[in-house]
Order: sequence, then structure tokens, then C-alpha cells
Amino acid sequence: MFNKKHLVLLASAGSLSLAGMATAQADTLEDTIERGAVQCGVSDGLPGFSAPDDDGNWQGLDVDVCRAVAAAVLGDADAVNYISLNAVERFTALQSGEVDVLSRNTTWTTTRDTTLGLNFTGVNFYDGQGFMVSRDLGITGADELDGASICIQSGTTTELNLADYFRANDMEFNPIVFDTSEQTVGGYQAGRCDVLTSDTSQLAALRIQLDDPSASMILSDVISKEPLGPVVRQGDDLWFNIVKWSLFAMINAEEYGVTSENAEEMLNSEDPNIARLLGQDGNYGEGMNLEADWAYNIISQVGNYAESFERNVGMDSPLEIERGVNALWNDGGFQYAPPIR
Repeated sequence: MFNKKHLVLLASAGSLSLAGMATAQADTLEDTIERGAVQCGVSDGLPGFSAPDDDGNWQGLDVDVCRAVAAAVLGDADAVNYISLNAVERFTALQSGEVDVLSRNTTWTTTRDTTLGLNFTGVNFYDGQGFMVSRDLGITGADELDGASICIQSGTTTELNLADYFRANDMEFNPIVFDTSEQTVGGYQAGRCDVLTSDTSQLAALRIQLDDPSASMILSDVISKEPLGPVVRQGDDLWFNIVKWSLFAMINAEEYGVTSENAEEMLNSEDPNIARLLGQDGNYGEGMNLEADWAYNIISQVGNYAESFERNVGMDSPLEIERGVNALWNDGGFQYAPPIR
């Protein structure tokens, strides 16, 4: 999530020119192997997507992307160093090489994809911006929010979408801006605003952090497209392919019915799609400088996309988000991965 001040920040960075960064960071795979861990940029604590549990272990849908990359590259899904980043600093951390991949509920937009020296590697969650309100207000739709005070996080597409929506509908609002999601939900709970707006998945994560989650509701209105996914630096196509196909492997595994529990058994499958996926028929990791079992390591250690979705944000999680458009393409959703062949 981005606004114009980031361009000013980048322009003033001097040594952080986009061309220079792309050239300097063209050996991410080699650096990762030498380091023995993937440097993963995550949120500053968003349940379901990236947040540490009570034992300090990072978990979430975005975390699983980095775990998948580590499994593919290093054979160990736990070989990840997590760097917590807020919305303002996340792109600079990736551009400067502080992190190898940014997996932090980040929306794919034209500006981010074409002006920051970055590449989005896919979509691990299709989302949209919504609104959370107190049930006591009796509000049932976004068209009733004229004149509302709205809590919002800075440095995000949410700010721009909100302004567009209210202008298009000839309504006014009073923005109450915070630097982090934690501060934003804190402001909402303290009564500093009538409404909290963000991606609907983030609203679900923030709602369960309230003292009384049942007192608030997420409106059904969705006012934007927010395709969220991992990001890497431009100029390193090998690493770009690795991160991209690590996510694709999880999506294909769900389609073929390969799970963390049956991956070992599936090594004997006569289905050619499964044989290629698990490295039993050709080495489809060779073009990425990976071993033939790269996808097997991902699936056996992290799971397929459905497993990751359900335990982190789905109906088996506190967020209880339905698959909806994040279902597979052959089950009424958008999720679709190119074939491994």
C-alpha cells in the first residue's frame, strides 16, 4: 500500500537507485544459500497473515509463502529470518536488500509494479477494502457513512480508495490517520472514530483483537480490488521464478489433491501431473537451480494452498474467512496456477 511520499523517499535515497539495486541484488539465491536462511519481510503483527504465536514462532498465510521458499531452496521450511516492517518502510527494506522477499499483505498496483524496481510474484489472497463499525450505530451499508470519522492506516492504498469512494458518492468523511495497524485498531476501540477501514481480511484480523469482537461488525460492502501477494526486487529473474513457483506449487498441489499428510504416498502416484510436481518425472526445478524435490519439500513441510488458507485465515482459524474468490478456479474461485511440465 503506497502513496506519493514514497517516491520522494526513494528519490532522496541516493545510492538506492533502482538500476543500482537491481544489479547489486542479482544473486539472491546464492546469498540465501550462503546465509542459510531466507530474509522475509512481514507485517508488524497481523493475525492470520503474519504474527508470532505465544512461543514467538511466526505463523500466517504470508509467513507460509516464505516457508515455502525456504523449503524449496534450502530443504528446510524453518530456515527463515522474519523482519517485521510497517507499511511505510516495507518497500525500502526490499529495495535495499534488507529482505529477500516481502510477504506482507501488499496490494499489487500499477505504480508499485512499474516504478519501484519491484516485481509481484503472484496473488496469495484476493481481497477488497471494507468497513468495520460498532453494531450500536445501527449502520447497515457504506452509503450511510456520510460525515463519519474513519480510522485509517497511513502509507496504504486504503487512503486512496477511501477518498475515491467518498468523492464518487458525493459524501464527506473525517480521516483519523495512524502509522500502524495496532494504533489504528486502538484508535477505533478508544472511540476516536466511528469506522475502521482496511482490507476485509485485515478487518477480520483486527476485529478479533478487540476487547469485545461481537460488538463490531464488518459491512458487506467492498469498495476496491486488493490482490495481495509476495514481492521481490527486479533484476533477479532466477529469484523471481523461485518465489513465484513456490506459491504455484502450493496451488497446484491443492488441485491435484496432494497434501502434507499424503505427499510421501503420492510419490508413487501414476498421475503424470503429480509425478512432475513431486519430482518423480523429470526435474522441473533445474531451471531455477533447485533439486527435483523442491516442490515435494514445500508440500510436505508447509502444505498445499488449502491447508495454509484454512489453518491461518479460513474456517478452522479464529478469522473464519470463507474461501470465496480464493477458491480454486475449478471450484468457483480465482486461484489458478500454471502447469508444471
